[in-house]
Amino acid sequence: MLNIFTLANGRLFQEEIESLEELSKFQPIWVDLESPTLEEKRWIKQYYGLSIPEDAMDEDIEESARFYEEDNGELHIRSDFLIADEDEPRTVRVAFILNQHNTELKSRGVLFSIHDEDVPVFRLLRMRARRAPGLIEDAKEVLLKLFDADAEYSADTLEDIYDKLEKAGKLVLSGDVTDAMAGEVLGAIARQEDLNGRIRRNVMDTRRAVSFMMRSKMLNAEQFEDARQILRDIDSLDSHTAFLFDKINFLMDATVGFININQNKIIKIFSVASVALLPPTLIASIYGMNFQHMPELAQSWGYPWALALMVASAMVPMWYFRKRGWLK
Repeated sequence: MLNIFTLANGRLFQEEIESLEELSKFQPIWVDLESPTLEEKRWIKQYYGLSIPEDAMDEDIEESARFYEEDNGELHIRSDFLIADEDEPRTVRVAFILNQHNTELKSRGVLFSIHDEDVPVFRLLRMRARRAPGLIEDAKEVLLKLFDADAEYSADTLEDIYDKLEKAGKLVLSGDVTDAMAGEVLGAIARQEDLNGRIRRNVMDTRRAVSFMMRSKMLNAEQFEDARQILRDIDSLDSHTAFLFDKINFLMDATVGFININQNKIIKIFSVASVALLPPTLIASIYGMNFQHMPELAQSWGYPWALALMVASAMVPMWYFRKRGWLK
């Protein structure tokens, strides 16, 4: 899918391109390629003179090779964007190519973005740019606003993690945690821990991308200040992710502790039963030895008396355990 974005009256407008002729009708500042076909790549090369690298979206690129500037002035940035899907949270690799010396738009340049699936941050920026005139002025502004929206998207996701952990905490701290409930809580905590780790990695990647833009000296004074504000926002998220890791560890330990308590209750029942049954077992074994001299067994009350003694010997330990509070 090939989408282009043009500026009109300070607003960003989107157009879906289906042919090379349509592409020549517009002067975009942002060209977005989602799962591009070979034909769409050919259109980009033919009209803009830009060859999209074959490894643009590879995951195994070295970290040091993800940010660089070509001799012709093209700026290449490969950054990961978070998709906080509840069922399958993941990151999507996006390749940015900033052509600052485009012949069609010498003053603004063109930003090219290539990715395999739709990114929530892109939708968020498109919505804001349509509603807020003057939000974006050139291609560099698009790239900065994408990273700004990415930081805000991470912050919103962190707030959602706070809410879900609070619900899990109420269940854990209620004091009546069954094994089934503990299993559900552990699953929920593990999912939030995975998402929190992805957020931490995502903001680290965004920080590196913004820092690279600042070092490349491609930003004007106002954009440079915006980039510094993005870095400050990202720094503020680090303390939240660290706190969430501590909270997740606490809830994990508390949940495992309740599971151990439930298991100890079961073991306690077997321990009490085994101790309580030791005296009657001893009495039964003595009377089962068939000693030669056991005159009470010759009497009519002998066996009933032995059975009563066995019951009494079992009740005495149970009474003692109950008095000590061990049966609660």
